Amino acid sequence: MIAGRYLRARRKEAFISVIAGLTMVGVAIGVATLIVVMSVMNGFRGELLDKILGLNGHFTGYPIESQFTDYKETVAALEQVNGVGFAVYFVEGQVLASGRGNSSGVTVRGMDEENLKKLSLLYNSAEQGGFDQWDDSRGVAIGYRLAQSLGVGIGDQVQIINPDGAMTPFGSTPQIRSYPVNAIYNLGMVEFDSYFMFMPLEAAQDYFRMVDEVLKPGMGPLDPLASDEEIDAAYERVPRASAIEIFIDDPDAVGIMRQRLQAVPDLRPLVLTSWQQRNETFFSALQVERVVMFTILSMIILVAAFNIISSLIMLVKDKAADIAVLRTMGATRGAIMRIFSITGTSIGFIGTAVGLVLGVVVAANAETIRASISDLLGVTLFPPEVFFLSSLPSRTDPVEVTVVVCMALGLSFLATLYPAWRAAQYDPVEALRYE
Repeated sequence: MIAGRYLRARRKEAFISVIAGLTMVGVAIGVATLIVVMSVMNGFRGELLDKILGLNGHFTGYPIESQFTDYKETVAALEQVNGVGFAVYFVEGQVLASGRGNSSGVTVRGMDEENLKKLSLLYNSAEQGGFDQWDDSRGVAIGYRLAQSLGVGIGDQVQIINPDGAMTPFGSTPQIRSYPVNAIYNLGMVEFDSYFMFMPLEAAQDYFRMVDEVLKPGMGPLDPLASDEEIDAAYERVPRASAIEIFIDDPDAVGIMRQRLQAVPDLRPLVLTSWQQRNETFFSALQVERVVMFTILSMIILVAAFNIISSLIMLVKDKAADIAVLRTMGATRGAIMRIFSITGTSIGFIGTAVGLVLGVVVAANAETIRASISDLLGVTLFPPEVFFLSSLPSRTDPVEVTVVVCMALGLSFLATLYPAWRAAQYDPVEALRYE
């Protein structure tokens, strides 16, 4: 009751109450800022991880020895391993893509419809066109940013140029072909929407010359005078793949899954590169940034805690006579300490509660707030070309929110100890001498 009375403003104590109110606002701002920033950073990391691992596997396997012609058997064997969700094979190459007067370097990845359906993130991201009858389409799928860059739409022709073309007596000639745009997808990640092009597997194998003509088993030397029909009948086309992507159930179980994959019997030797190895620098930088931002923003709460100390010291000075009267009426030093500890902790508790509500609400509507501010100011906040994502993601972690709230309450309580101790040390005689 006494602590509550000290929190309520009176006319002669208005200045102290204003300081207490500002302190409360400082705690609220610190808590809300920490929750919002950590939620946005969690969302940023989570979205990047989902996008990257939604298209690229947790492991990428490259053949070591002979040509990769048994890719279907290899995928079937890997999918039987405990902990493996699925695996896909593909053909990949670098080309120059040209549209209506514009050109861009892109990565072409050839996949059949069966494997595309496994990549649900890609298969369901088509904004225009689609992947129906993909294997027979003889067309390509490109990201919407690449489509804007090349100035093409559904049905338009895209010309791709591969410098490693056919060999002639005059050297290697570039291989130039045109393909219609059958699908335009939007993954929401600048890298994939700007630099990746997909085409049917057989078309990609043909374009990148990933098909070998080999003699059928049991065929002897051909007659030099054999006809073209006999030669065609004696040879068979053996397609190759560039690599395979392996998707596992637990992205963090890279170490144990590597051992399981390498222990598969009768599996061709593969060089396995995990997603952590491919993105080690990037995600390490994100983790360091998270720790640094948490440390820096925690200073806001620490400053507010010092404000609690100053406001309580002023309150103790103002209430010296009240403290002396309470002591003469039988209040113990412990009771005096509890009064001022409750007063200061209440400031921190109310500020923390307000900051918690404010932070959770803002974090839940981060993208809406960003879009509104961008429209109001006429500028692009968090441009996707810099931050890789087309929207501002936010994921609130209950554990981190609990840590922030506990830290704010803990600092608020610690800030009350010294002023409360000073109040308990007041001598009633000295305090009342000039009253």
